Amino acid sequence: MSRSTHWQANSAILREKFPGLLEQLGSPDRGEDIRIETAASGDPTLTIQGISIHSRRDPKREGRRLAETLRGTGPLILLGFGLGYTAEGILEKNGFSLNRPLILVERRAGVLRKALESRNLSSLLSAKLLIFVLGGAEEGITGVLHLCKTRLPGGKGAPELIRNPGLMQLDASWYAGVERHIHAWTAQDEVNRATLRRFGKRWVRNGLRNLKALRDLPGIGRLRGILSPEIPTFLAAAGPSLDRIAAILPAIGQRCVMVAVDTALRLFERAGLEPDFAVVVDPQYWNFRHLDRLSLRKTRLILEAAVYPPVLRHPCAGRFLCASLYPLGRFIEDRLDPKGRLGAGGSVATTAWDFARILGSSSLWIAGLDLAFPGLKTHFKGARFEEQALWESTRFSPGETRAFRALQEGNPFWAAAADGSRVRTDRRLSLYAAWFENQFHGSPGLRQYRLSGEGLALSGLQIASLEEILALPIRREEIDLSLGRAFSRVQQDFMGPAQVRERRVRYDAALEELVQGLKAIKALADAAGGLVRGQEGEGSPAFRTQLAALDREIAASPVKDLAGFLLAPELPYKALSEAAEELLKRLDREGFSG
Repeated sequence: MSRSTHWQANSAILREKFPGLLEQLGSPDRGEDIRIETAASGDPTLTIQGISIHSRRDPKREGRRLAETLRGTGPLILLGFGLGYTAEGILEKNGFSLNRPLILVERRAGVLRKALESRNLSSLLSAKLLIFVLGGAEEGITGVLHLCKTRLPGGKGAPELIRNPGLMQLDASWYAGVERHIHAWTAQDEVNRATLRRFGKRWVRNGLRNLKALRDLPGIGRLRGILSPEIPTFLAAAGPSLDRIAAILPAIGQRCVMVAVDTALRLFERAGLEPDFAVVVDPQYWNFRHLDRLSLRKTRLILEAAVYPPVLRHPCAGRFLCASLYPLGRFIEDRLDPKGRLGAGGSVATTAWDFARILGSSSLWIAGLDLAFPGLKTHFKGARFEEQALWESTRFSPGETRAFRALQEGNPFWAAAADGSRVRTDRRLSLYAAWFENQFHGSPGLRQYRLSGEGLALSGLQIASLEEILALPIRREEIDLSLGRAFSRVQQDFMGPAQVRERRVRYDAALEELVQGLKAIKALADAAGGLVRGQEGEGSPAFRTQLAALDREIAASPVKDLAGFLLAPELPYKALSEAAEELLKRLDREGFSG
């Protein structure tokens, strides 16, 4: 089959299955040193800039051998498509019918075009669950993985990688960036499980004590788009580079709406300033202490329903809730008053960024979002974490020991800083970085600037000087008027007598449904457990029918996820019953019995 015939057959399939991909391939001659040669087996092989991309002896056999290493069940990711031999080997190993996504990542459009011109790839291109990632931003792979996880069969497991050494050598930086985002994506589930193990019980305790807040406080969805686009927003995270803007913080406050993470509030206090909004979402006692003795009479707190309960009593100008992150809060909220979701990438900074984004500004200026340890520092000078380390310092455990542990415990490594230098970061912070880069590129209409280049390089966030933010026009009077009008509308719409009465009725009904649902699922779990204990072996058809019916009722229960929140996804009936009973006892202790 001739080169033109290969191209016509392959491009016809691409045009039908992957609209838009052909346009990315360009013309046949792209001015690259890409050559097709003949291997000893008679098959085409590929060299780029003198580097062999496939075996010169038998590229088909090489592709099959690489495919034999696959053992997992999640998405398959081939880093470096080349002429497609490894991809075909994967398809062949799976009996030419993929049961999990195959993601083909290729940096060079010219390479993919050569493959389509040189070989008949119709069987491969016709396979289901095939996805191409052709060049572009490295973080694009996370969008593909999200698509696999949420929509495609076999897409929920951990991704499995196969690498083409030649192509990865040619474009080492790009493929390394793709791998970093893949590993960050994979680590998300691990981080979520670790967070649940660490804070799950605290979330339940706090959430039960704060349930009435879901009834009585408005959601951040009511603040969406309250600013005109020309009013800029400033976000203060708590990284070491926040020290750079300490002296000009009041001047920034005259020009921008001010959003701060709770960890950064000490800097505002030292500047004699209060932010317009402070984001507090961590459930721990020590995060509540960031508010100690702070005057927030002009600040609205942005909260999650499971914050440490005294946060809800701290003096401030007002409070707004974001959507609950845990099943108990979501159960009540969904039946009462949806609050509005904010991103939860594992850090308060991720939530604060997403809140700043929804306000409506077309420009966002950020300080302290370092995601690294510039100058081997973990936070800005005077942060509570630093002060606490000094307070608890002893002769045998000085504050420097805690700082050293913070720098070492997260699997540290050196990475590129935004200004082109190198900076120390770690695995946890790189996970947050991958989350931010993905979000930045999902917000193309938002211009975003960082006020320091010493933190970790983040694609989509450009460096701006302090002079640039100080050159913005003074808008504080306009900002106060805009916010004041927005808060008045919320007060009128949310706190009217009719609205308050309706929410109370819905709240009481949701609590009754919760209690009765927990009692029902406990009874179902007890019945299923008793049925299993009374049966030996696989059981009769009647036994299996009864058990299947109970399983369906349990699966359909609106409180199943809530009861199993702190347990494994596949719950033993006894454990499910005990979890439901424990929640009923906690509800009773808090005065919510039905």
